[in-house]
Amino acid sequence: MSGGAITTIEFAQAARSLSRSARERGLVAPAFRSPPRIIGVDRSIRRYETRYVVCVRTRGRPAVAVIADMIEGIIHANGLTGGPAVRVRGALWAAVGHGVDESVVPVTRQRTGESSIAA
Repeated sequence: MSGGAITTIEFAQAARSLSRSARERGLVAPAFRSPPRIIGVDRSIRRYETRYVVCVRTRGRPAVAVIADMIEGIIHANGLTGGPAVRVRGALWAAVGHGVDESVVPVTRQRTGESSIAA
């Protein structure tokens, strides 16, 4: 995928990859369209009885921003929050070839009640 604006072909390829990955996880795979009907927004989500349509503005936007909106549309359509949303986001980014380099991801530790401040 190019570092600049996303092409129509790249948008379609990303939609197929993201949908396949969502379905493999037992999630709803929304349809993807461009542009949104609402003027001035980058992403909109329409819900019909049994399906969702994620509409994303592609023109003049970096590919990574468009894909992020597509991924967030899947997260929203499936009502995911917290840990499950984080895990699915990671899997979806990997599905479009943007894996996370875990060496640069900060590790958070659960508080144990002890103070770690040196006196």
